[in-house]
Amino acid sequence: MLITLPNVLDAATLQRVQELLAELPFVDGRASAGGDARRVKNNQEADPADQRMKALNRLVLLPLYRHPLFQAAAMPKRLSGAFFARYQPGMSYGAHVDDPVMGPEGGHYRSDVSMTVFLNPTAAYDGGELVVETDYGEQRVKLEAGDAVIYPSSSLHRVDPVTRGERLVAVAWAESMVREPERRRLLFDLHQIEEELRSVDPDARVTRRTGRARANLMRMWADV
Repeated sequence: MLITLPNVLDAATLQRVQELLAELPFVDGRASAGGDARRVKNNQEADPADQRMKALNRLVLLPLYRHPLFQAAAMPKRLSGAFFARYQPGMSYGAHVDDPVMGPEGGHYRSDVSMTVFLNPTAAYDGGELVVETDYGEQRVKLEAGDAVIYPSSSLHRVDPVTRGERLVAVAWAESMVREPERRRLLFDLHQIEEELRSVDPDARVTRRTGRARANLMRMWADV
């Protein structure tokens, strides 16, 4: 399930994020990669030790966490910190699957949902598409600044080479209350149906029954 989230960050937040990133030192992105991903990773990331990273995380992750589509689709139990990645001409990230368990010792979390928040305009660079393999073939994603995309962390995915300009993104992961992607998909579908029914007749019997079915499935499947 690949879902785009429009307008996660407003213009003022984007400007502040871009200002902070312009000030921060960047390091080799391979330092944060695990397993085989290190071999195919070629980008730069804002230095995670810099104290300004705390402000960047608040600016980007709080609006993402509060986005209604993110809540409905990811059903987050725990959210990681973000990595702020920069891709310049010739840089890419080859096909890989995200590590199943992330985080420092004593703070491990399971990566169920991967997310990318786009931080600069598509006109600022050529190439650099996020390519995610799905049951329906490859899905190519290149969104405008402030938009985001989420997809199962179990998906094979890559970032195509940037050929001009600079690609700036924030990437993060969520541990979901519902581990299985297929169950999250079903719950999200029921959420969308319920929202459509509510817009027509919130008190209709079918609206209440749909809401009850989703709530009871969540009760069966949620790990809290």
